[in-house]
This record gives sequence, C-alpha cells and structure tokens, in this order.
Amino acid sequence: MSSKSIEFKAPIEAELGIFEKKFRDIMRSEVPLLDKVTYYIIQRKGKQIRPMFIFLVAKMVGQINESTYVGASLIELLHTATLVHDDVVDDANERRGFFSVNALWKNKIAVLVGDYFLSRGLLYALDTNQYKLLHIVSTAIKQMSEGELMQMEKARKLDIDESIYYEIIRNKTASLISAACETGAASASTDENLIAQIRQMGEYIGMAFQIKDDLFDFGEKEIGKPRGIDIKERKMTLPLIYALNHADKDTKKWIINTIKNHNEDKVRVNELIQYVIKSGGIEYTQQKMYEYKEKAFAILNTMPANEAHNNLKELVDYITERNY
Repeated sequence: MSSKSIEFKAPIEAELGIFEKKFRDIMRSEVPLLDKVTYYIIQRKGKQIRPMFIFLVAKMVGQINESTYVGASLIELLHTATLVHDDVVDDANERRGFFSVNALWKNKIAVLVGDYFLSRGLLYALDTNQYKLLHIVSTAIKQMSEGELMQMEKARKLDIDESIYYEIIRNKTASLISAACETGAASASTDENLIAQIRQMGEYIGMAFQIKDDLFDFGEKEIGKPRGIDIKERKMTLPLIYALNHADKDTKKWIINTIKNHNEDKVRVNELIQYVIKSGGIEYTQQKMYEYKEKAFAILNTMPANEAHNNLKELVDYITERNY
C-alpha cells in the first residue's frame, strides 16, 4: 500500500492486528491439506479493504467490539471463498501475482476449500449468535452469485447496455462492500435507519470500486491484472459499452466481432483498446465513477464528524485514485 493508504489505516492498526490473529485461528483445521492451503492464502492476503471499512464504520458510529471482529471475519471468509471459486470459474492460474489455489492444488480441491471457508463463516456466525450479521452476509452471497451468473449469461450474447452493467456490478462487487459497511454499522449501533443509510453508502462505494477496476483493463500500467483481460473474457465493461453505443454501424460490427472471435488476438485487442480510449469511453467511465463517489460522500457527510469519519473519506479517495 502507498503511504497515503497507511494514513487512514493507522487509527485501526491495532484492531486489524487483533482481527488477523482471530482470523488465522478461525481458519485453522485438523485436516493437514486444508491447513496447508489456508496458510498459503493467509500469507498472500490482499489490501484488506473490506475489514478496514468494517472497523472504520464501527468506530465512526460507536465502538469496535466483539461483534465487529466477528463481522470482519465473516466478510473476509466470504470474500476469500469467492476469490478461490472465481479462479476456478475463470480458469485463472494467478492471483495477485502468485499461483492461484487451483493452479497448485487443482480445481476439485479449490472448490472444496472455497466451500469450507463459506461454511466456516456461516457456522462462526451461528456459534456466536450473530444472526443479524449472518443475514447481511447471506444476502451478499445471494447477490454476488446472481451478479456473476448474469454476467456469464450476457457474455454469451453480448446484449448488455449500461443499466444491465450497473445491475451486474451492483450485485457482483458492490454488494460485498455494502455488506462490509452495513456489518460495521450493525456491530456498533442499533439504529436501523443509520444502518440502512450506511448500507446504501457502501453500495455507492462498491460501484465506484468496480468501475475503477474496469478502467484498469484499458490502462498502460502493469498492475497484476493483464491488460485487455476483460475483453478476452468477453466482459462488457462501461468503457466498452460507451464506445459501442457511440460507434457507427460498421465499427459496431468490428467491435462485436473482435470480442466474439478475436479476443485472444493481442494486436486486435490493442486496436480495440485504442478505439475505446479515442471514443471518450475512459473519460465517461471516470465521470460515472466520481458520480458514485460523490453519492457516497453525500451520505457520509451526514454521519458523526470524528477521526474515523475523516479516515473513511481518505479510504474512499484511495479506492478511486489507486493505481492497482
């Protein structure tokens, strides 16, 4: 993480340390193979964006407590399970620059490991009587599955417009960040109106997060996600949708033909990327990302003004300005 990201992480550094220890304990298993795989995953953990949202939201509306730690573990178990399963679905051999679980232990083991994380999270919620948090997380699982399946269905026909794109990313990605924010609020407050507002704020942040991710497909920098991978996987992201909507008839045919039949031709894919950039697709997509960010800030600005509130703003800024 950059020095900027460390600034907003510092006030919850101690809580994140406690969480990491609790999370490692939850992940332990008596099955040697499972323990080996989970250790591999933990050693290569990501940026911990979602736990940070949980702790900062809880700190903003109240106090971090045992429920907050349970909620953070639930969200992280769910997130880890979906990443392992996504790599199987996408036939991906790498995750954040390292071999994926399925690349090292094959698909069958990867699917079972993902199932274990999911069931471990659900049982942990029941064992700690966190039924409200269980409901939040279960809803997110449902939405994420629906979003993924909708995207796969649309990738076959390429019949996706802007409204469908938003629906896909709302379910597929924004639902988990929304659940993280809601979990943080629900762990520290009983104010249902406040919790609902923060859930909506989290959805807007998640939308901005995914739109930023989609922009990386058209960037020049090496970020661990191969350039043009979304085109290769026939994912209709917002820059591509904008370019398609503003192209003439012949160019539309060329774009669709490229995505359908030449998505592994690096030269052709690069030509498409250059066309999307020249069409104004990047500027339009950035504009939409900032609109969602401002919607999130409009809600955040109604929340208690304290250090955690300021840190949340910095975290959202980081999400939309990050380079990877």
